[in-house]
Amino acid sequence: MELNILESETHQNSRRRKKSTVWEHFTVKTDGPGCARAYCKRCQKSFAYLKDSKQSGTSHLKRHITLGICQKNKKIPCSKTGADPPKKRARAKPYIAAISFDQERCNSKMAKMIILHDYPLHIVEHQGFIDFVRALQPQFNPLSLNAIQGDCVAMYLREKQNLLNLIDGIPGRVNLTLDLWTSNQTSAYVFLRGHFIDGDWNLHHPILNVFTVPFPDSDGSLNQAIVKCLSNWHLKGRLFTLALDKFFSTETLMGNLRSLLSVNNPVILNGQFLSQNCYARVLSRLALDALSAMRETINKVRESVKYVKSSKSNEANFLKLRQQLQVPSTMDLVIDDQNKWDTIYHMLVAACKLKEVFVCFDAFDPDFRMTLTMDEWKHVETLCRYLNYVYDAANILTVQPYPTANVFFLEVSKLQVVLTCAALSQDPFCRRLIMPLQKNFDQYWRESCVILAAAVAMDPRYKMKFVESTFAKIFGENAEYWTRFVEEGLNELFLEYNIIQVLPFTATNDNEGNETMIKTESFEEGAFDASLFTGDDGLSDIEFYISDLTCNQQYKSELDEYLEEPLETRVQEFDVLSWWRINGLKYPTLSRLASDILCMPVSTLSADAVFDTEIRKMDNYRSSLDSLTLEALICTKDWFQYKSLPISVSNALVKVEC
Repeated sequence: MELNILESETHQNSRRRKKSTVWEHFTVKTDGPGCARAYCKRCQKSFAYLKDSKQSGTSHLKRHITLGICQKNKKIPCSKTGADPPKKRARAKPYIAAISFDQERCNSKMAKMIILHDYPLHIVEHQGFIDFVRALQPQFNPLSLNAIQGDCVAMYLREKQNLLNLIDGIPGRVNLTLDLWTSNQTSAYVFLRGHFIDGDWNLHHPILNVFTVPFPDSDGSLNQAIVKCLSNWHLKGRLFTLALDKFFSTETLMGNLRSLLSVNNPVILNGQFLSQNCYARVLSRLALDALSAMRETINKVRESVKYVKSSKSNEANFLKLRQQLQVPSTMDLVIDDQNKWDTIYHMLVAACKLKEVFVCFDAFDPDFRMTLTMDEWKHVETLCRYLNYVYDAANILTVQPYPTANVFFLEVSKLQVVLTCAALSQDPFCRRLIMPLQKNFDQYWRESCVILAAAVAMDPRYKMKFVESTFAKIFGENAEYWTRFVEEGLNELFLEYNIIQVLPFTATNDNEGNETMIKTESFEEGAFDASLFTGDDGLSDIEFYISDLTCNQQYKSELDEYLEEPLETRVQEFDVLSWWRINGLKYPTLSRLASDILCMPVSTLSADAVFDTEIRKMDNYRSSLDSLTLEALICTKDWFQYKSLPISVSNALVKVEC
């Protein structure tokens, strides 16, 4: 009876499944009590179908047919129509259009390659390079050293003209920085970099010139070179600030540069925006002073790290001991590069996190001899704690190269507070370590806080509110004096920008640089002719303008309205330049002032030199190049790298005799 029921169910199921095409190739047979299997009609291979009233489905049966698993049925139709399965379409071979060889285009690309990657010019004459290029393109005609040199200079001149056109069209002024590189010769290399904002509120910071001067400068060569550069770039009367480093600034040089700003900018605070404090180098000096004070202890840490990293077996033993001691730190030990102080800091931080392992490692490894005492480790931790503030302050220059000036006031003021508190610490070691640093940084703070405060006041999230609270914390009862000093400075600047609109000071863009050459003797009062601004009655038009504003008690300037407006919400992704671009119509005069202040440079160094412990040195190969070629290679790479201008290399290059 039971068998009959099973056969009946099997028969019913089989009849029910006849709708599927798979049953054209399979038959169901009873294979025991409560069990039935499906048999392929061609190869007789059996498949599970029914067991204990549970069906297995037909998917595996379809695969046997459609995938060609059945050895006797490779081409069985898989549809009711009897059509064969679609054949896999053969992959089409790629079609490569014939491209005609263009020697000039190849020359241009090669010049760009050399510029971007600092390859030596004579690479084009290396046999290995020639063989490689000819393997790619047999028609390529190798270049000579003079030919590729001419192509690089031509590319530089073309891009320089594009940059000059951009500078000529900006609505505001240009800020300059001077950076100095030394060499093995008696000459130094000066990098003159411009910082400005264009009409679309995009920030640019291209290297404008690279030139050599005697080092040390004794005959005013730097003065003459700067004036020539200003003339070439049409910057006479268009400077806002100029920054350099104390390393190569002298009283005579500073006096001459101050005269330059005063003569060419008679209404801009008499050239007070001249700084010899490079933010990055100030911080580097703080770090190096602190590291130097603990030189012997740091050497012990360095030798300990070197021992662990000297072999894989030592590293394995160190890791094994760290696991046994269950030290939670996951930081890896690193050997420092003594030319970069941030690597020394990272080495010390990692070592401090693993100090427990170092303390016990001599017992684990008898060859290890460089054990520090617990007091020494404590001193290293104190050093790292304060170096962390210096590192964070410097790191903003690497996260965003040449950031807008509004970001620095916060970092500088925070570091000033930290160092001041540490210098008054009850811990004698901490006090002894930090006090010299605080004294040096305090000088930088007092020389720079006003201009940095003016910059943060142009940030609508902070304005003068943040300046007032910060000065109250740092200057105490003298805070009102410093706050008023910043406010008066901003009002004076804004007033002078208003005057510029009424009585624009027009600078001539002639090429007669000698006529405006800075004199090496000190600047004399009244060196420029102010008759343009003086009326017949002895009163200047500027005085009339100021008097008119003073008499009008109801007058409220754009600056007043801006400072009285509520602060913008502090958001992490705030773009201060975009804010001023949007609000430029509301504050037409103030926005011009804001653009010049916000692009004001605080550091003279590029992002890759922020943590350098020494002044950079020009290598012997580049020192051997003529001045035009050297400037072409360095400037054009900088323009391409930072994309100040669109990178476009035309097929035809203007040939230049080198």
